[in-house]
Formats: sequence, structure tokens, C-alpha cells
Amino acid sequence: MMTNLFSVFDPLSSFFSFQLNWMSSLLIFLILPLNYWLISNRFHTMINMIFTFIKKEISNLMKLDMYKGNNLFFISLFTMILLNNFLGLFPYIFTSTSHLIFNLTFSLPIWFTLMFFGWINKTQNMFTHLIPNGTPTILMPFMVLIETISNMIRPGTLAIRLTANMIAGHLLITLLSQNGTHIPTFLIAFLIMTEILLLILEMSVSIIQAYVFTILSTLYTSEIH
Repeated sequence: MMTNLFSVFDPLSSFFSFQLNWMSSLLIFLILPLNYWLISNRFHTMINMIFTFIKKEISNLMKLDMYKGNNLFFISLFTMILLNNFLGLFPYIFTSTSHLIFNLTFSLPIWFTLMFFGWINKTQNMFTHLIPNGTPTILMPFMVLIETISNMIRPGTLAIRLTANMIAGHLLITLLSQNGTHIPTFLIAFLIMTEILLLILEMSVSIIQAYVFTILSTLYTSEIH
């Protein structure tokens, strides 16, 4: 029995001092490799359509095809976040992407890599981004400050956006499901229909948030070119 509404997000259940809940992220590696040995089917067709769409979006945003590994990297990032979001919708499977520390493991390395690469190899370009074109001279110091702060909070905003969206939907589903024993019988069917609609909404949010995270990371990378 849950002690509070947020206990569904508690990762501290352990076995011999080993936190097993975080192992849910590794379930992906047990599921995906098997698909490569199967014949083509509707699932593969759907996955290929999604990957093709993501590849086109990334290619349009990157503009210059300077780094051949960009498409593979961002498609892998999209897949990792998407599958972790979906795994959290199954009963008794811990939602890793509902924790800020897990999402920061994606956003911080990307941001640090872009900063190191940009300031070492594209220094002039990095300075250019601090002052947008057409900025009046008197506003330049303020624009530098604003752009610097905006740049510094990027990894946090990426992680917080994903975390907040995952928590919000799961909390709503949990809150409604806890009231199942306290409502009249004739409202049970309405509650079940509401839960199904919320589950469909959460599936959409899982896809959208993985897409947003990937596209924003791509946009930040394209600024370095």
C-alpha cells in the first residue's frame, strides 16, 4: 500500500542494497535485440517510419551534413527516451524518466560536449550567438547576460520538461485509480473509461516528449555549426 501519492516514483526498493527499480531502464536491451532476428512485420514497418521521420527532421535542422554520426546519435537518444517513457506505463515497472537525475544524464553530457566543442573550435561563432543581429549598442551587455543565462539553463530545462510531463500524467492516473473503492458502483465504468483515455494521452505524451527532447538537442547542436 502506498504511503503517499508520490511513493509510486520512489526508486529506493532494494535487494541486498542494490536499487532494482533503476534496472527497468535495462529492459530495453532485453527486448530490442530480439527484433533484429525476426522477419519484417508491421512493428518493424512502424518503427522504420518513425525513424525515417526523425531522420528527416534532424537533417532539416542540422542543415550541414558535417558530422555523419549526428543522425544515429539523435535517433538513439529518441529511442532510449521513448522506450523508457513507454515502459513506465506498464504496471509495476518503474518510470526512470520521471526522475530529474536520470534525465540529466542525457541533457548534461550533450550540453557539456557542445560547450567544449563550440568554445574550443568555433569560438567566434559562439561569441556571435551572444548578440543577435540588429541588437542596439546600448542593449548589447544585457543581451550577452540574457543569452548566457539562457545557455546555462538549457540542460536543466530539457530535463525538467521531460520530468514534469512524466510525473503529471502518472500522478493523475494514480490519483484517479485510488478512488476506485470509494465511488458508487454505477460510476466505475466512467472511471475505467477515464483511465483508458488518460492512458492514451500518456502514450501520446511519451512520444511527444521524446520528440521534443531530441529536436531541442538537435537545435542546440545546429547552433554550433
